[in-house]
Amino acid sequence: MRIALCIEYDGASYSGWQRQSHRLCVQECVETAIEKVSEKHHDITCAGRTDAGVHATYQVVHFDTDVVRPLTAWTRGLNSNLPDTVCVRWAKEMNDDFHARFSATARRYRYIIFNDELRPGILKGGVSHVYYPLNAELMNQAAQCLVGEHDFTSFRAANCQSKTPFRTVKKIHVYRQGKYIIMDVEANAFLHHMVRNFIGTLMVVGRELEPVSWVEHVLKLKNRVEAGITAKPNGLYLIDVEYPAHFELPKSDLGPLFLQSYTAS
Repeated sequence: MRIALCIEYDGASYSGWQRQSHRLCVQECVETAIEKVSEKHHDITCAGRTDAGVHATYQVVHFDTDVVRPLTAWTRGLNSNLPDTVCVRWAKEMNDDFHARFSATARRYRYIIFNDELRPGILKGGVSHVYYPLNAELMNQAAQCLVGEHDFTSFRAANCQSKTPFRTVKKIHVYRQGKYIIMDVEANAFLHHMVRNFIGTLMVVGRELEPVSWVEHVLKLKNRVEAGITAKPNGLYLIDVEYPAHFELPKSDLGPLFLQSYTAS
């Protein structure tokens, strides 16, 4: 049978999702927990690999198994064998046509900036602290040129392994909630560091160092060195993965107030 899981994790203590030798990664923690519950090793496939320090509230994975266990074994059982910073939110038995990565039609990320002169005492690993003032409205205006299908070479990491720089951004929204500036972005898929490079570039406009039109200019240049810095990973969350309705997967639960969903289209 094929089992799908939703994994939530605080990525601050991990070297990303994907298993690596001599480094602690989220995939290793989950596979180890599955092995303890099933008494067999299983390789798992995720919807989207996250980098070191990046978090997730809705990472979807699947694995195939011939071990018969109740679904509670894949939720409570796994959680009892996982670190406090990783948990399973739900488990569901799926047909063989479901694939955590290839069945996904969109991914949604959220980047959270704590915009205040003084650093936060808590949430250090969960937000990116920016001490200088940022104009969220200007950032949002500048971001709209990124919507649609584009060559995002200006926003991909130098070591990005994707065969094509083209991606389709479905929506992007930057807004302020008190001292927090939040960017939500949804796309069919993302290039390596694409979201963090978006926010690093938009912050230049937010500081009013460049006009709103500058981001579109950077996009058209197709040159990474012309864009802004790669923003820190600790403010970034994978918050949703979209699948065709017939799979009937539970909806994303964004949890804490500063992760609440926005209502703008």
